[in-house]
Amino acid sequence: MAGRTRSFDREAAWAFVPVVAVVPVWLGAMTALWLVPSRWLGFGSAFASFALVYLTLGVSLFVPIVQRWVLTLMVGARRPHRNEADRIRPAFDEVVQAMHLRRHRFVVGVIDSSEPNAFAVGGHLVVVTSFAATNLDHDRLCGVLAHELCHHLGLHTVALTIHQWLLLPVSLLARLGRYLDNVARAATNAFAGDSRPLLVVGRIVSGLFTILGTVFGAGVAASNVIGNAVGRSAEFAADRRVVAAGFGRQLADALRVTHASSSRRPTHRRGRFDHLVETHPPALTRITRIEAALRARRRRHPSTGLD
Repeated sequence: MAGRTRSFDREAAWAFVPVVAVVPVWLGAMTALWLVPSRWLGFGSAFASFALVYLTLGVSLFVPIVQRWVLTLMVGARRPHRNEADRIRPAFDEVVQAMHLRRHRFVVGVIDSSEPNAFAVGGHLVVVTSFAATNLDHDRLCGVLAHELCHHLGLHTVALTIHQWLLLPVSLLARLGRYLDNVARAATNAFAGDSRPLLVVGRIVSGLFTILGTVFGAGVAASNVIGNAVGRSAEFAADRRVVAAGFGRQLADALRVTHASSSRRPTHRRGRFDHLVETHPPALTRITRIEAALRARRRRHPSTGLD
């Protein structure tokens, strides 16, 4: 049963580091959003109530029916088409049966993409790309689905979902600040060209919006960098669970498709800090680790031929 039950592993605990890191900037964003209705529109609700309502809505994202209808839309996924479902269903059934899981507890969505990829979010949602759903063979698709289910079994997606929910108002204000900065600059250039006082006021307003966009944008960037570092560790942890569940070979074969696909894309010279924005470890690194784990597994169980 190793790797087949939900348990809060070390990577799931580390995944709360970016959540903690984003809380201060989230509080700043919520304060800015609360000031508008409370002061200008005359709403009398306390800030604590406003923030609590937002957090409560975030908790609802872990309810399976909400994930089926709301979270799926939030991540840009859709229900599988018939030809996709015909390939996903038998692979998913094989994996959940092997892991002794309840199929109805999980939701599978598809996102249109030409990349052989997949991801897990919330506590029950698995999303595969249209390419993976229609081009990976049965065994490779089993490996991909097993990996995403292992993220759920390791509870890696709990902190990730909370993190993304807290980032929403921060990202909103970052984009709003950049947009209003552009508007203020355009208005200043159009209407204040002959008036120095208006020009000064316009530049001050533009500067304030620049600060708004920069501060919240930096908060998003810093939080994502921390989240990416933690996420790469979670990928290795999920791979270990996949091997323990008996789908290591299938996952390694699927990763070879991923590596071949990335090798065909145009490459650019890697910068010193490129690794900070990478959400996954290199496919070849993961394949090497999976194969090492498979060899160790075969040494421990030489008579069973376990993969």
